[in-house]
Amino acid sequence: MRFASAVAVLSTAALLASGCSAFSESGGTSSGGSGPTVTAAFYPLAWLTERVSEGTDTDVELLTRPGSEPHDLELDVAKTAQIADADLVVYEAGFQPAVDDSVAQNATGDTLDVAALADLVPVDESAAEHEEHADEDEHDHDHGDLDPHFWQDPLRVAAVSDAVAGELASIDEKNADTYTANAAALRKQLEALDASYTTGLADCTRDTIVVSHDAFGYLEKYGLHIAPIVGLSPDAEPTAAVLAQLQDLVKEEGITTVFSEPLEPALGDGLATDLGLTNGVLDPIEGLSDADSDADYLSLMKDNLVALQAANGCR
Repeated sequence: MRFASAVAVLSTAALLASGCSAFSESGGTSSGGSGPTVTAAFYPLAWLTERVSEGTDTDVELLTRPGSEPHDLELDVAKTAQIADADLVVYEAGFQPAVDDSVAQNATGDTLDVAALADLVPVDESAAEHEEHADEDEHDHDHGDLDPHFWQDPLRVAAVSDAVAGELASIDEKNADTYTANAAALRKQLEALDASYTTGLADCTRDTIVVSHDAFGYLEKYGLHIAPIVGLSPDAEPTAAVLAQLQDLVKEEGITTVFSEPLEPALGDGLATDLGLTNGVLDPIEGLSDADSDADYLSLMKDNLVALQAANGCR
């Protein structure tokens, strides 16, 4: 057995010992078969890759462990070996710098950067504004920092899923029809999820939500306005000026809920307590928490919709 493969086996064994297989958090397991090996950088990418590879011997490995913050991922020898040995690495440039560096230095198979495929929206633009600029030349429209959290939009997930299926079909030609069919079936589910958000948030008393960090911008396509306590990084500290603005916004809009996150609960909880508001939970689905063993992307998105409807008085 090659050293890199042995390390990957040990890494999987460590996950099993902790109560999670490499994919127990998304409802499946690594195949350990003779098919292609895919290393996915964080949970949404691993989940969609597993879905489009169902029924094949594809082995999907996840770099970001359950319960850990994907923004902060650091790569040890085992994770570097996963990238080096993979037939395909699926990642998002700019979201996890350590992964970007390791892919550039160590990847020997195919790589798929989903950032361009997902049509990322600039942080300071809404989805609607981004669509207005879609036909402009890049030098005529400075996008600034891009919001990496595209998976809050199911249709963007569908676009990435189609691309992953295409990559796998070229690597594993004998199963090409399976990858294509799986991606088509997944697209139908994601389109239905998108429709449920559109109708579920169409008639609400309020349209503004206060969230821990700026991970929910893609929900603005459904008519929501997002007011984050901190920016793209959940490790940032809120400023006094932002907290004062949020207090004013809460009063003006009649906001009843501040949303915390399963992996970073402190920010939202503190503001909710200070203002006497309900402390809700909205999952950015960047990674699964230890309590999410029976959950997956689809169920968490549906839970988020229920939470949004309750907080904003939707009918």
